[in-house]
Amino acid sequence: MDVTRLALEEVVEIVPRRFRDERGFFTETYNRDRLQAEGIDLAFVQDNVSWSARAGVVRGLHYQLPPRAQDKLVTVLRGAIFDVAVDIRKSSPRFGQWVGAELSAERGNQLLIPKGFAHAFMTLTDDVLVLYKTTDTYAQPLERSIRFDDPALGIAWPAVPEGYQLSDKDRAAPPLAEAEVFA
Repeated sequence: MDVTRLALEEVVEIVPRRFRDERGFFTETYNRDRLQAEGIDLAFVQDNVSWSARAGVVRGLHYQLPPRAQDKLVTVLRGAIFDVAVDIRKSSPRFGQWVGAELSAERGNQLLIPKGFAHAFMTLTDDVLVLYKTTDTYAQPLERSIRFDDPALGIAWPAVPEGYQLSDKDRAAPPLAEAEVFA
């Protein structure tokens, strides 16, 4: 298992080992002991699956406020995504900064997004299946979102000829300047 801290060091890319043979491959997508050896000690309590039919689907930027904030471990089971984390901790010197990584089923890499970061992804292929583990269960009253294309964030989303496809909720999300965020 390779663990790499990204430009926002709290966000971690994890690449589990794959054991291949003529039948395909086997991989451990999560191993608590190996992550603990890397200084990552999380207890996941919920798994979520997201399916998107086509490229250009954007989901996010989403997060939950304390006391039900969530760490997320994002894995692509089919297809590829551009995955983004935005630091939304007002006390952070990197408040409003973002980091992104391409995740794919082919590569098997994952992104660990900690509490205090908003999360979004955009599908890069058709027929995308994403699994993400969370450290707290869904709490609708504490769910928040930020507009994915807020100019103040300047996220460099990949271009999509057909345009982005968003839910009504994500389309109506406020910019970071108007969002309720972490202290």
